[in-house]
Amino acid sequence: MIPLLVPLFQGELAVHGEKLQCADTVPAGMVRVADLAQSPALLAGVLDRNALSRGASGGDRRAVASAWSLEYIAMLLPPVMAAASMLQHVFPIAAEHTWVRLDAHGGPAGFHIRQPGRPLHGTDAAERYGPLLWQHLAPLFDALSGLTRLAPKILWSNTVRLMEPVFDAALAATGGAASIAQDRQLLLHTAAWPRDLRANPLHGRERRAPVKLHRECCLNHLLPHEHHCNACPLAPAHRGFG
Repeated sequence: MIPLLVPLFQGELAVHGEKLQCADTVPAGMVRVADLAQSPALLAGVLDRNALSRGASGGDRRAVASAWSLEYIAMLLPPVMAAASMLQHVFPIAAEHTWVRLDAHGGPAGFHIRQPGRPLHGTDAAERYGPLLWQHLAPLFDALSGLTRLAPKILWSNTVRLMEPVFDAALAATGGAASIAQDRQLLLHTAAWPRDLRANPLHGRERRAPVKLHRECCLNHLLPHEHHCNACPLAPAHRGFG
């Protein structure tokens, strides 16, 4: 685990911190995220291996791409967000500076960076989270969407649903630190990105009903032996809520 993260990922949490490693030498077999995003053939091969492991077949890769993205995001966010919000430290997480380890089924198994990054104390969330959103997730999501025709809004909705519990855990661990609450407000509840006023892709990605619903369905129910999740806006029990 990156030494900076050790105090934040103790005990049962250690497995999450260990998913991001840092060393000058990239372990053999890892794939640079930028290469994955820039090569449709490489990305298609990864998704097809993943589809096979899920028992999915046919030419529609949308549900597999969404499920793959959920695993990817769930693994990437905890160490990167903990550093950005709890320590105000930014890792060099842009796609061209990040490598991903893929398992035998094409699923993400861990990430690697070559430099430890730098502290950015006193900066806002837009600066600390910009590399993650605009330089890592955005090009990867563009590639997934272009290859599979999965709507980008589903990928950003997947991101929000996995950011929420990380923010919850960070707030609980810090006694409700105001700076973390401010990060959450800016990232998830601000329509325009502060730096250049472009649309914030994370904004408006949840619905309110008698229960809290995801803004977009992740299409998990389209995979063999799967079903709607409890917060799915397309689940029969939730139809009609907007």
